[in-house]
Amino acid sequence: MDPPGFTASLVAGGVAGVSVDLILFPLDTIKTRLQSPQGFNKAGGFRGIYAGIPSAAIGSFPNASAFFITYEYVKWFLHADSSSYLMPVKHMLAASAGEVIPFSLVQFPLWESLKALWSWRQDRMVDSWQSAVCGAFAGGFAAMVTTPLDVAKTRIMLAKAGSSTASGNVLSVLHEVWRIQGLSGLFAGVFPRMAAISLGGFIFLGAYDQTRSLLLKLGKESP
Repeated sequence: MDPPGFTASLVAGGVAGVSVDLILFPLDTIKTRLQSPQGFNKAGGFRGIYAGIPSAAIGSFPNASAFFITYEYVKWFLHADSSSYLMPVKHMLAASAGEVIPFSLVQFPLWESLKALWSWRQDRMVDSWQSAVCGAFAGGFAAMVTTPLDVAKTRIMLAKAGSSTASGNVLSVLHEVWRIQGLSGLFAGVFPRMAAISLGGFIFLGAYDQTRSLLLKLGKESP
C-alpha cells in the first residue's frame, strides 16, 4: 500500500472539523444544559446557545487535522500486517492514537466496517455521500452507548469546587446518577446527543472524505 496523502488528510481534517463545529455548536450547548443537575431552564435554556462559537471553530481546525493525520498514518502503518478479521482492531488502534476516548473507539471501527460492507455490496468504493451516511449511523450508535459517560463528564464539569462530584470519579458519579434518577438520568439528553452526533458524523466524515478525495485528485493532476 502506498503512503496516504498526509497533506490532504491534514487539510481535509481541518475543514471537516470547522464545518461540523459551526453547524452543530448550538445542539451541543442544548445537550449540555439538558444534562445539567440544576435543570435545563436554570442552566440557561435556549439563551446564548451560540456563545463561545468563535473560539470553538478556531480550535477545531488544528484538533481535527491532528486527529485525522494520526488516524490515517496508523491505518497505513498497520495495513501490511492486518488480516481482514483484524481490521476492526486496526481501526480502534488508529482512532485511539488520534484521540483516546471511548466514543472514537466505537465510531471509527463501525464507520470503516459500514463503508466496507457498502463497498462490497455495490462492488466498488463508496462515494463521499455514502461515507457520510455511514458516518451518521456510526456516530449515532456511538453517541447512544457512550451517553452515560458524557453525563458523568458534564456533571463533573459543572460540579461545585470541593464537592464529591468535582473529584472526577466517573464510576462514583454514574452510581449517584443511577441512585437518584435511574436509567433516565444516565441517558439524559440522549436523543439530542444522537441527533447532533449523527448529523455531525454525516458532515464531519462526509466533508473529510470529499475534501481529501478532491485534494488527492488535484495532486495527481498537477504536473
